[in-house]
Amino acid sequence: MRVRSLLTVCTFTTHDCMIASTEIGQSHPKFLASDICSYPEMSVSLSISGETSYGSSSLHSNLSLQTLPSVPSLQKLSPETLISVSHVCVATLKPRPVHISCLAVAVAADSLYAASGNQIHVFDLKNYAHLDTFNTDDSSSGSVKSVAFCEGKILSSHQNGKIRVWQMTISKRHQLVATLPTVNDRLRHFMLPKNYVSVRRHKKQLWIDHADAVSSLSVSDGFICSVSWDKCFKIWRSSDLRCLESVKAHQDAVNAVAISGTGTIYTGSADCLIKVWAKPSGEKRHALVATLEKHKSAVNALALNSDGSILFSGACDRSILVWEREDSANHMVVTGALRGHSKAILCLISFSDLLLSGSADRTIRIWQRGSDGRYCCLSILKGHKKPVKALVAVPDGEWKTAGAIRVFSGSLDGEIKVWQVSTSSHINGPLTQIF
Repeated sequence: MRVRSLLTVCTFTTHDCMIASTEIGQSHPKFLASDICSYPEMSVSLSISGETSYGSSSLHSNLSLQTLPSVPSLQKLSPETLISVSHVCVATLKPRPVHISCLAVAVAADSLYAASGNQIHVFDLKNYAHLDTFNTDDSSSGSVKSVAFCEGKILSSHQNGKIRVWQMTISKRHQLVATLPTVNDRLRHFMLPKNYVSVRRHKKQLWIDHADAVSSLSVSDGFICSVSWDKCFKIWRSSDLRCLESVKAHQDAVNAVAISGTGTIYTGSADCLIKVWAKPSGEKRHALVATLEKHKSAVNALALNSDGSILFSGACDRSILVWEREDSANHMVVTGALRGHSKAILCLISFSDLLLSGSADRTIRIWQRGSDGRYCCLSILKGHKKPVKALVAVPDGEWKTAGAIRVFSGSLDGEIKVWQVSTSSHINGPLTQIF
């Protein structure tokens, strides 16, 4: 991710948020076209270490770590009912000794996709066997920033500003079928001078091109939204992969995007702002609906709950802000903050009634919303040696009767850890599952 200024929790290079800490050691390097990486054979290790907690106040030992003091806390020290949370790291995947930048799950294919450097690795969700590695021949694309799925195809965004489209073959290998912008799209636009925009002094390019790393992708209702360090987001039609729209969204790099079921787009940027975009009735282009201003440092992650009524944002200020829709407005207002992480928030996912956050402090926190709108930190997952950069969760098929989920966490230490998390509650009686 790209950020704007020097903060107490992060030291930044030109593009990436590098963590400078005595616990972590040297900042992780950027991976560009000139990088040459050698790596050992992939390995999978199993672990049976686990932990059970019961809504203990020990999970809130960092509540005194105040950030954004003007935003009230939404935390409570204990859940409404006695909750038993158990978690165990059941496997550790080590694709390469290179940072894990993103994770994605293809539910239909029962596969986990993990980006490591410029390569994408595919694992079987059932036994964690390595199935395929692709994008291995072209290091000029730089590191992979995001992976998404659309109509049976796999999308990957890259440091060089390109988006690649992949198709799985009958032999379960991945074949490159297109690069965005496509050749046909370029031919439509290259002749007219009005289709060129200035990207820096003395340099122009087609407006359909991203001028910097594509940091994130989101797919919704037949459209692909890409956000970039070039401060823009673009909309692509999935049927013909044509670029329909380009919007100058922020004054600094855009690090995150989330799209609601109604098509509202939320973008988070290194300019500390979250912007809300929607199409006015009868219009073809997105317009700015609202600007959400509360964070005091770069916004790194966004997540929406299942119905799109709650937005979560994580930033380098160590806080997770909770935004909810006001009845009298068509946009979000901040209702409070979740505190506890001691370093930058790098990733967020919303799953069922849970929120999971990954941080530069090397931990994952699991939060649950109560009926009163306040949140309790149910558990902290520890085990990574470097910042947690990516999270994804799926229902645990083998443990559905036990109310369990599987959480995959990717870190700059080059490891993907697989956690089995089970949460149960009881009120004056035996434990009952809450999932």
